[in-house]
Order: sequence, then C-alpha cells, then structure tokens
Amino acid sequence: MKYIIIGLGNFGTVLAEEFTNMGHEVIGADIDESRVENIKDKIATAFVLDASDSHALDILPLSSVDAVIVAIGENFGASIRIVALLKERKTKQIFARAVDSVHKAILQAFNLARILSPEEYAARDFVDQLEFDASIQSFKIDDTYYVAMFKVPDRMVGYSVNELKLEEEFQIKIIGVKEQGTLVNCVGFAINESKIANGLAEDYKIQKDDVLVCYGEYDNFKKFFKALI
Repeated sequence: MKYIIIGLGNFGTVLAEEFTNMGHEVIGADIDESRVENIKDKIATAFVLDASDSHALDILPLSSVDAVIVAIGENFGASIRIVALLKERKTKQIFARAVDSVHKAILQAFNLARILSPEEYAARDFVDQLEFDASIQSFKIDDTYYVAMFKVPDRMVGYSVNELKLEEEFQIKIIGVKEQGTLVNCVGFAINESKIANGLAEDYKIQKDDVLVCYGEYDNFKKFFKALI
C-alpha cells in the first residue's frame, strides 16, 4: 500500500519507518528540513513543504495513495487546516492525530477514517501497569469494554480454564491464549516461538509463560487484578 505521512516528528517518523519495514511505500512531508533530512533515506520519498499552504500541498500525489496520515501534534492550527484542505480535495482516506480532547472534538467534525490518540494510549498503558502491577496490553472497544492481553500470574499456573471461573466471578471472558514454546533452529540455537490458540477447551491447563487474551469491562479487570494481590 502507499501512504503519505504529513508531520515527521517522533510519532510520524515511527509510523513512516514501521510502514516501510512492512513493505509499504511511504511519502513523508514536513516543514522542518532537518526532520526530512533524517528520514529521507529510510522511506520512498520525503518533501520539505508547508502542507498547510494550499499550493504546497498540491505537490503531494494525494489521489494516488491509499491513505494520508496527518501526524502533526504540536501545531494545532496547522493540523486542522491540513485536514480541511485534504477534505476539500476529496482525499480517499484521512487519518489524523489528536493531542487533546478539544483537538479530537474538532477533528470528529470532519468525519475522518480514524482519529489517532497515541498519547492517550501510552498514558493508559502506563496507568494499567501501575494500577494492575502487571504487564498488560489493552484495546479499548468503547467507554466500558476492553480486550486485554497479559502474562498469566504465577498463581494461575496449573489451573484449567474452567477452574479459573473468570467469567463467573469477574465477568471476564477468555477468548484466546498465546502459548510460548521453544524451537531449535537449523543451526542449533533455541529460540522462543509463540502461537495463538482460540476457542480453548475448558480443561486446558494454564502454562507458566502463557499470555491470556480476555474481553470484559475495565472495572472488572481492575477487580480481577486487585484480587490477585
């Protein structure tokens, strides 16, 4: 796929490099020449331009890409203006970064493909780790429900799925488990390998390095982890 990323700060640069590593074609743009210089050899093309200027924006091949990502965060006004100009040009798919609730509320009026809030996700992950005293990755479904992935606590090891009674006691549903294993490669080195098992049998025994994938309300996850303390 082909993407344009406008704004090559920390967030935009990581996006550009990750998409490129996945085999996608990335065109970057930023008003800061040093940012463009730092990434130009790592992605397909990079432009030094002010994308909030209507004429400058026309340099980018907006009609021939799958999506445009406005990754600007620090310049609120530029972000909104660029999104407006992209909508004016009927750009196929627009994703935009929001740095706070006001920024997000304004972007919502443009009916974008998606609004990105990386700071919010990073903050929640940090809070989750402190709150639950566990390494947990969570995905917000709505204001109430989450999908959470976490390494099984030691005291759960050896129990079968039905013995845990997570759904009965905490209204948390186990939807899968990431099983860890060891594989010896062709030159004799042992490497860790993992696989996802879906639709677990109720007599499945939880192993030491398993990672559970669960679905439930955020408050119930809090109750569950507090009960383990």
